[in-house]
Amino acid sequence: KMENYIIRKINKEDNSEVAQLIRAVFDELDIPKVGTAYEDPYLDLMYEEYNKPKSVYYVVENNGRIVGVAGIAPLANEADSICELQKMYFLPETRGIGIGTEMMEVCIQSARNFGFEKCYLETMPFMLDAQKLYKKTGFEYISGPMGSTGHVSCPVWMLKEL
Repeated sequence: KMENYIIRKINKEDNSEVAQLIRAVFDELDIPKVGTAYEDPYLDLMYEEYNKPKSVYYVVENNGRIVGVAGIAPLANEADSICELQKMYFLPETRGIGIGTEMMEVCIQSARNFGFEKCYLETMPFMLDAQKLYKKTGFEYISGPMGSTGHVSCPVWMLKEL
């Protein structure tokens, strides 16, 4: 069990540690690097990317180390009422102890506060623990992608009514 962790908004000085964490999880889980978030040009500038209207990015910090991340932003090329849960990644030590559930609650509450009515996400078929968490939080599978995320290698799509 992990003591002394906090969920807080990203700061500019977190950028390089956040990018490192995301890349580390991609390597660990062997997630395709083409057609996924790995290729997003702003991976090293996450503070700037989410320093925009109706957007927020959170980090889980444990004893000064960032051990998890997730964010909410408008879904590109969709109705204004739809947001996307974006770039949710956790280091192995943080998985399965309830931190993901807490992070989801913080993100979903932010989405509601921004006035969104639905939340969309994309994930990989083999990321079953993540899907379990999403289902538990009220996400349901849908039959095709929404918006235009550019993540053509993410073939699992889910949606939640807020």
